[in-house]
Amino acid sequence: MRIQQHAGISKDEAAEVLEWILSLLKTTLQAGEPIIISGFGRFAVRNKNARPGRNPRTRETMTISARRAVSFQASKLFKAEINSPSAQILPSQADLGTPARVE
Repeated sequence: MRIQQHAGISKDEAAEVLEWILSLLKTTLQAGEPIIISGFGRFAVRNKNARPGRNPRTRETMTISARRAVSFQASKLFKAEINSPSAQILPSQADLGTPARVE
């Protein structure tokens, strides 16, 4: 079921709410604060140090610059639900190349 149908709102309203939520998540992570969604998981920003690397095409040694990366850790409840025998794979999700759409 699509978000707008389940919530009883228009597609434009659903898109606006989703954009607002995603904007809030991005702003929070940019500030370096973790996001914990109970029963789902935890998003956090990790600082990665500069490290030596190699260009796979030319094999030239280079330095990979320091950066920040977002990490996600699923909650125990979420993992249990995903791995439960009652979890079904929908025909549209059977291909790994086709993610489920959220509209």
